[in-house]
Amino acid sequence: MAHKETVAIYPGSFDPLTNGHIDIIERALNIFDRVIIAVLHNPSKKALFTVEERVEMAKQSFNGRRTIEVDFFGGLLVDYAKMKNAAAIIRGMRAISDFESEFQMALMNRKLNKEVQSVFLMTGLRWIFTSSSIIKEAAQFGGDISDMVPEPVKIKLMEKYTKIK
Repeated sequence: MAHKETVAIYPGSFDPLTNGHIDIIERALNIFDRVIIAVLHNPSKKALFTVEERVEMAKQSFNGRRTIEVDFFGGLLVDYAKMKNAAAIIRGMRAISDFESEFQMALMNRKLNKEVQSVFLMTGLRWIFTSSSIIKEAAQFGGDISDMVPEPVKIKLMEKYTKIK
């Protein structure tokens, strides 16, 4: 009997992608055959980077690995998951404070589509304090973020903040 590929979606704004996100993705690949990084297009949120820039940075960060796909979506996540034949939605959690909102989202997704499971992965201790917001703030004021983001993201952050100043 042939092995059916298991696919998981890791959704988020990824504004920008951090090494904490990469940690979650790498560990998800220990469970699933393929992970789709699904960049959320949410017009009501003010992002530093466009969706296209966020997708491109993620693609560059993974350098064409076959087990990782980078895409974007808008609308209901469970509809996107069904379209991509995904078995699971991956969610990373840094602290107990993340749990309540993640739990509510997982319950709503479960109500909307019982076929797609939510899988929660705790962020590695090394990344527990990092967030895209904190990294953007540090980068804006010239802080060294080189050990917190992939190189393509660091370059784009530096370019972005040089233009803003």
